[in-house]
Amino acid sequence: VIPPPVIHIESYSEDSISFSLKMTTNIKVSGYVVNIYWTFDTHRQEKMTLIIEGEKSVQKVTNLTAHTPYEISAWAQTELGDSPLSFVHVVTSGTRPASPSLKAKAINQTAVECSWTGPRNVVYGIFYATSFLELYRSPHNTTTASHNLTVIVQRDEQYLFLV
Repeated sequence: VIPPPVIHIESYSEDSISFSLKMTTNIKVSGYVVNIYWTFDTHRQEKMTLIIEGEKSVQKVTNLTAHTPYEISAWAQTELGDSPLSFVHVVTSGTRPASPSLKAKAINQTAVECSWTGPRNVVYGIFYATSFLELYRSPHNTTTASHNLTVIVQRDEQYLFLV
């Protein structure tokens, strides 16, 4: 039986998490697959996947959001097959930034100008879809460090936007 890997949170800050991965067995490990999940505004779950080669590993994930819950899951790839998943949860320190105030204005039939307020020197994600279900499951999205973006949409559709 292949045991799940041990995920140990080494440290965390407002914008990063450091964690180590190890196995409690003599089975040779070729690498790990790590997924990091977090949720924006209860509408959209995001995921980052790391493919890590080697047996022991300390990783640092950066560009995270302050005071946000993150779930880290991992499994080991071994000479005998993949291990079961293991999970840890951690909340970054600090104060979560205020939600941006979004304004969306149609420029014409296929372009919408989105603008918002918020801190500088951060990356914003803009998500849009024609229904709440699509906004949650598989929205169109893009990122930018600016405070405005023109989004190209399909004509004769109504859209929901989230930043």
